[in-house]
Amino acid sequence: MTLSAICLTPRLYQLGDPRIKFRHLHTFLEVARQRSVVKAAEILHVSQPAVTKTIRELEEALGVAIFERDGRGIRITRYGEIYLRYAGAALTALRQGFDAVSQELFDAAPPVRVGALPTVSMRIMPRAMSLFLEQKTGSRIKIVTGENAVLLEQLRLGDLDLVVGRLAAPEKMTGFTFEHLYSERVVLAVRPGHPLLEGCPSIFSSLPTFPILIPTRGSIIRPFVEQLLIANGVGSLPTQVETVSHAFGRAFTRSSDAVWIISEGVVSGDLAEGFLVSLPVDTSETRGPVGLTLKADQPPSAPQSILMQTIRQAATEIMPLP
Repeated sequence: MTLSAICLTPRLYQLGDPRIKFRHLHTFLEVARQRSVVKAAEILHVSQPAVTKTIRELEEALGVAIFERDGRGIRITRYGEIYLRYAGAALTALRQGFDAVSQELFDAAPPVRVGALPTVSMRIMPRAMSLFLEQKTGSRIKIVTGENAVLLEQLRLGDLDLVVGRLAAPEKMTGFTFEHLYSERVVLAVRPGHPLLEGCPSIFSSLPTFPILIPTRGSIIRPFVEQLLIANGVGSLPTQVETVSHAFGRAFTRSSDAVWIISEGVVSGDLAEGFLVSLPVDTSETRGPVGLTLKADQPPSAPQSILMQTIRQAATEIMPLP
């Protein structure tokens, strides 16, 4: 791979260059996704030298370096970022072609791949899926739950068709469109009978004395949480656990004196059933828009449009007006 200071002179690239194969695009996208040759090789089930050779061949065909060394790792170059947009679109088109053939052969509608934040997966998607299945489109559905940044990257690379999550920062939304569905805030959830529910004069000043579950640094709501704590005079949290796992957060909070700072939708069911209680603090400043994110240059298929409509309907039914 051209990761050292090798000079590559840009030159004209002819459409349909026979040197560019499917494996070049697939390998390039995986290295770009993982930011690591080693990790990409593991996922692709090939050797590291094979990945390096494939990337070198692609760089030679393009006439520019698409990756460069960054400390012990690698990073994509400016030329690589440009090519990434088209490589992702090319693989998406190929997948759509395979789906179209499959549809013709088996009379099946194209699949729909949806990325959803945990809060959306628990609160909105079950109702949306029930409504969607009633339409009997015949489409196969894939729902992926994860952090907002990860889902948007998968959408950018063509691994997902749409994402239901929080509105990302402006610089992260290049090439995307966003449709607002509702707004959601962060809550501080505890078990019933928690000491902070017993008339504590200052909940925020008492937080450092308890274990605190907080979203990971890569999560979309982490900046909102940090701003909330700073605004209320919380300088440090000695016993802090970073997690986006609903299963762990729910179990640990219900069985301990931990305070779980999390999006309201993740714990809405537990709050409604009384398994958890929201501390009486003002978190309105953490409210942020949740909606549908799609690629700006890729119109949705008919099944995707139907699913989007059921998601809108589910959000209208479940979420209260602001």
